[in-house]
Amino acid sequence: MPKPRPLEICVLPGDGIGVEVIAATLPLLERVADGAPFSFNFCEYPAGAQHYQASGEALPAPTLEAARMADAILFGAMGWPEIRYPDGTEIAPQLDLRVELELYAGVRPARAIPGIRLPLADPRARDIDLVVVRESTEGLFASRGKGTLEDDREARDTMVITRHGSERVHEFAFRLAERRKARGRPGRVTCVDKANVFRAFAWFREIFDARAKAFPAVRADHIYVDACALMMVTRPWDLDVLITENMFGDILSDLGAGLIGGMGYAPSADIGDEHAVFQPCHGSAPDIAGKGIANPTAMILSGAMMLEWLGREKGVAEASRAGALLRHAVDAAFAPGTLRTCELGGDSGTAAVFSAVGAALDRLEKG
Repeated sequence: MPKPRPLEICVLPGDGIGVEVIAATLPLLERVADGAPFSFNFCEYPAGAQHYQASGEALPAPTLEAARMADAILFGAMGWPEIRYPDGTEIAPQLDLRVELELYAGVRPARAIPGIRLPLADPRARDIDLVVVRESTEGLFASRGKGTLEDDREARDTMVITRHGSERVHEFAFRLAERRKARGRPGRVTCVDKANVFRAFAWFREIFDARAKAFPAVRADHIYVDACALMMVTRPWDLDVLITENMFGDILSDLGAGLIGGMGYAPSADIGDEHAVFQPCHGSAPDIAGKGIANPTAMILSGAMMLEWLGREKGVAEASRAGALLRHAVDAAFAPGTLRTCELGGDSGTAAVFSAVGAALDRLEKG
């Protein structure tokens, strides 16, 4: 029987440490595909702040078209503080991709990795395993590029929440909770809003409650965003799936990353009905770019998320198993506590993490 066609992966390394963490991830993805009934065709394309500086284009049309045609998109990091658009905003092609490809569900897991020193002393912090799902195409981010400044005295940006956008992201969150429940998680979705103040959020909650009726096996509840922030630093182990508006999700997902050791350990995905981008939560980190100390863990875990999504959405069961294997290898690499990356005050650089995960894959495959 002939082997199926390779899975086409559009690779966008971008700027700064994005290039470095992508380079530490692709060989591991090729490794878990070796001997499997699937394979990859990785094709790199230009985009980002430095490409904008050189060419005047942050997301060239051929790159966007390649992203549209790919089975999945693997994204390093983009942006550079000193390189900006004429209106003063930063270069952020990742936001353009969300809009162009209708990537409405921003999936931001925060899971405690064995062996990582956590900021919360409570031993229950080892049980942190939550996911922030942010609606990624509207909310306050709908005003990007559309804000107004009147006579240097008043600026306005408008939040947009629609029924269509809310229904589809709520449904996504409930289906995610169903899958997590099948793996032993609580099976609970919490709507995070400010419904006590803003009509838009009250409506967002109403739509959530209506969609919840279609998922009787999943518990649905609510929390105001300020109370949620408090709970995330006092009892995060009690949280499962959080669904919220774009800006709130942007903020809470960084808080979630802080709970598990930092941005270098926080993977993410932006998912739509037909396309998906997988990237670490961190940025391009100009201050450490080129020093060999960037932590590639979030990128590697984003690659594992990509494998599991491809398995589910493209019907490649072996890809799902490979994603789980890669995630287990990350856990096994860090579990002894000897790897300490720069954000935790250690000297384990990009190559050290890459080598440790590769060695853990060896042990898991032999065992």
